[in-house]
Amino acid sequence: MATPSEFLAKAAIERVKKMDGAHVLSGNVFEPRALDELLPQWKQEEAPIHIPVSSDKFWFLSKNQAFSLPCPFDNNGNYVISLSQLVRWLGLKAEELGVEIYPGFAASEILYNASDKVVGIATNDMGVAKDGSKKDNFQRGVELKGRVNLLAEGCRGSLSEQVMRKYNLREMGQGQHQTYALGIKEVWEIDTGRHKPGSVLHTVGWPLDHKTYGGSFLYHMTDRQVAIGFVVALNYHNPFFNPYEEFQVNFPVFLFWTPSCLSI
Repeated sequence: MATPSEFLAKAAIERVKKMDGAHVLSGNVFEPRALDELLPQWKQEEAPIHIPVSSDKFWFLSKNQAFSLPCPFDNNGNYVISLSQLVRWLGLKAEELGVEIYPGFAASEILYNASDKVVGIATNDMGVAKDGSKKDNFQRGVELKGRVNLLAEGCRGSLSEQVMRKYNLREMGQGQHQTYALGIKEVWEIDTGRHKPGSVLHTVGWPLDHKTYGGSFLYHMTDRQVAIGFVVALNYHNPFFNPYEEFQVNFPVFLFWTPSCLSI
């Protein structure tokens, strides 16, 4: 006779229309420890994780020179991957394990029971005009309730913030204040002679001044592709500073001469 736990459904809602990884920009240094615990056979199941980190460098940049520093990271055993491909693969694996995935829906409300405990979420209404009126294709949102509810909204998710404030979770857990920054990421295609699969580089310094916190990263993937990014903390002092302009004007010339941008 089946036990009640055998009939428990596992569901995930995702606001993007397709679980194809298109909403996740490629380029990531991936530590496989969690995946080893979750799916121990991932290597045999053709996970898109193929390029081990081959070198790990940390530079301080001036306008004309790069100074090598001791690397504060330990990427031994990690991989350079396409994050969008991994998301796509994980979605398929989740469905194989019985998880019901509902793309195209966004959670808009936390549901509580009479004891003020979280019991689920409600999705947003569909077919609502800009003025708030109901259009012909109006569809009421649905309630999804579960014994365990996991919110994975990313940085400052609206529902997560509500729950943290309601239950004083940050204070109870003595959570540190978060640091926020602007991040720019692109995928470039470079010359074969400059491509080194698995090479990882992080930098600090130029084009930022000594008062501005931030830096850049550069990860060599497959097929002459490189994921490159520039991060600047939001407390920069110069009101005329343009992170995107600094990224576009300085980095291609300094590192690769004339790369081809594949995605942003």
